[in-house]
Amino acid sequence: MAKIKKQDALDYHSQGKPGKIEVVPTKPYSSQRDLSLAYSPGVAEPCLKIAENPEDVYKYTSKANLVAVISNGTAVLGLGDIGPAASKPVMEGKGLLFKIFADIDVFDIEVDAKDPEKFIQTVKAIAPTFGGINLEDIKAPEAFEIEERLKAELDIPVMHDDQHGTAIISSAALINALELAEKKIEDVKIVISGAGAAAMSCAKLYCSLGAKIDNIFMFDSKGLLSKEREELTGNKKYFAVHKKTSTLKKEMKNSDVFIGLSLGGIVSKEMIKSMSNNPVVFALANPEPEISYKDAMATRDDVIMATGRSDNPNQVNNVLGFPFIFRGALDVRSKSINEEMKLAAVHAIASLAKETVPDEVSEAYGEKSITFGREQIIPKPLDPRLIYYVAPAVARAAMESGVARKPIEDWDAYEAELKKRLGLDNKLVRTITEKAERNPKRVVFAEADNYKILKAAQTAYEEGVAFPILLGRKTKVEAMIEEFSMDFPEVEIIDPKMEEENDRRERYGKAFFEMRKRKGFTEYEALKIMRERNYFGAMMVQTGDADAMVSGATRKYRDVLKPALQVIGMQKDVERVAGMYILVTKKGPIFLADTTVNFNPSAEEIADLANNVAKTIRKFKVTPRIALLSYSNFGSAPGEDSNKMAKAVEIIHDKYPTLTVDGEVQANFAMNNEMMMDQFPFSELANKEVNTFIFPNLSSGNIAYKLLQEMTEGEAIGPVLVGLRKSVHVLQLGSSVREIVNMVKIAVVDAQSK
Repeated sequence: MAKIKKQDALDYHSQGKPGKIEVVPTKPYSSQRDLSLAYSPGVAEPCLKIAENPEDVYKYTSKANLVAVISNGTAVLGLGDIGPAASKPVMEGKGLLFKIFADIDVFDIEVDAKDPEKFIQTVKAIAPTFGGINLEDIKAPEAFEIEERLKAELDIPVMHDDQHGTAIISSAALINALELAEKKIEDVKIVISGAGAAAMSCAKLYCSLGAKIDNIFMFDSKGLLSKEREELTGNKKYFAVHKKTSTLKKEMKNSDVFIGLSLGGIVSKEMIKSMSNNPVVFALANPEPEISYKDAMATRDDVIMATGRSDNPNQVNNVLGFPFIFRGALDVRSKSINEEMKLAAVHAIASLAKETVPDEVSEAYGEKSITFGREQIIPKPLDPRLIYYVAPAVARAAMESGVARKPIEDWDAYEAELKKRLGLDNKLVRTITEKAERNPKRVVFAEADNYKILKAAQTAYEEGVAFPILLGRKTKVEAMIEEFSMDFPEVEIIDPKMEEENDRRERYGKAFFEMRKRKGFTEYEALKIMRERNYFGAMMVQTGDADAMVSGATRKYRDVLKPALQVIGMQKDVERVAGMYILVTKKGPIFLADTTVNFNPSAEEIADLANNVAKTIRKFKVTPRIALLSYSNFGSAPGEDSNKMAKAVEIIHDKYPTLTVDGEVQANFAMNNEMMMDQFPFSELANKEVNTFIFPNLSSGNIAYKLLQEMTEGEAIGPVLVGLRKSVHVLQLGSSVREIVNMVKIAVVDAQSK
């Protein structure tokens, strides 16, 4: 991943509504009656019920799904003691992860209290608000006392993720690594560099898994924790089991496992060479590991390695654990997060790494097949199965260990509920992004002398999803790159009108003439039109000089579509190109077509359009469930459009029988499954969540998607051109940088399959 620029990070946090999380009402509030129920006088009734039975707080309030992320800012990331206010962006970020990975709501709370007793009393005083407490970025040794006291004195789950998150994920990785190395945990020599909160927690959990404390050699900045060192106290003294001090280099010799939770670059190649056969090396310091993945793997080929970095195999990432551990704990209303629950999470994560990986995960990471082995000892962070593997395991352990107050009785129903919580919204965007990152393509930006286009090109390059080719006035593009301090190493900047492009322009023009000489173009016209960027860019894609093109943010839609059709053309089995829009909502993605191309397609054309749209949707690992929309429900109001859509359904059922599709139907029935079941239970869409909507004409489709785009809070992607032979996509006029980048990702994924 490219280095994040300071200004980009500041802009991300400040633009729009400052911060990363907000409170959203969950009940209606549009009428006076709603407000009376929400507050006075209606709110008195649940208050009285809770006063009568305190457990009813879980029934009538958000406590059951609310976690506090609490810090005093004394050990923030790698920034140290920067104070509670400066820690708030991190706590908000943790809240965001809780929400997107496990649908847990969060209030972040920054406490101005370095004194452990004051901090403990503050947290205890506000604890009735929450169903669980995630302690974050609190320095050791105070962190140990704070967590221990709060766990003992509160009856809700409390976990200091800095300690236990790394311990749980690395333990899962260690179980699998030792299996591959054909070694038993009770026999191996473990060297740990670092003696902070995370290292202590790791060592204790390894012991719970069977490691012998006499086989653990833990180092702090002063050397090995040993009985010779009189200054040791507390947790450090517990691990000072060896008689004499030693050096890291000496103890690495013939060791089986190295765990790095200290400083980057402190382990040499010689140290790795001195380890036993099939050494397990977890270099977890961030951003620079104790030894780089490249150096370790170059030293010997039997290393089983993990780091904390996303650009190496086997990333030990806390997001594999904490969202799902709290999810399971909350769902059984656990009194705590105990050792049994942590071990259950360890074994669930380790077990998941051995399962057959779904296609969408393999595709997201650009691999044909991800299988258990040296480069897959823990699951990928984007594996959607984590929530229904880890959370149930944690919940079951809570029940079996006696800390659950609300046992789960129907495990199948619970798994279904977890899958519903996860949804497909963020998963879709993440899948597209990850897939683009794994196999980036050369993308032509045909309007590169526009700031937003240039910024999007820079962002796509820095995110690692594309290699930009910039079309525009060269002097202006170069001036903008310098003015805005954009970093484009060796980027190709092309001005199709410049003399230096004469040879390429002539080559493209002659090739285009051969394609269109019987369709109204003379050779002179073909050569001349290559001065236009959209024709030039399309020819770059057509000839293989580029893989994809995006354009249209400053041009009319037809000014991009026409060159694409004339140069690229349609796929063999496609008679009409269509425009599909994607809205990523909280309920999942919604696909809308045709929204941009066909004015008034026939029933036959709509049938083929629906099939081609379905093919595109399946590329995103989503099963299309299609409604053909009209003003009529199954013949209730015959007319030109309704009759056409009804006929299209008949054609689809005949030509494409595997598609889930029905109509003609009104949009509200298609979107409301309860209404559909009540009125039209015979429909093929009854009891199904419709996610794809086909419109009878361009007017209705275009109006609908623009209204939805403005009215919903969902992310917009599109319009995606469906049916072209190669990847060319048209941007909306006035697209934002984020929208352009999303379209670039779509274009790259499209190019990967073409």
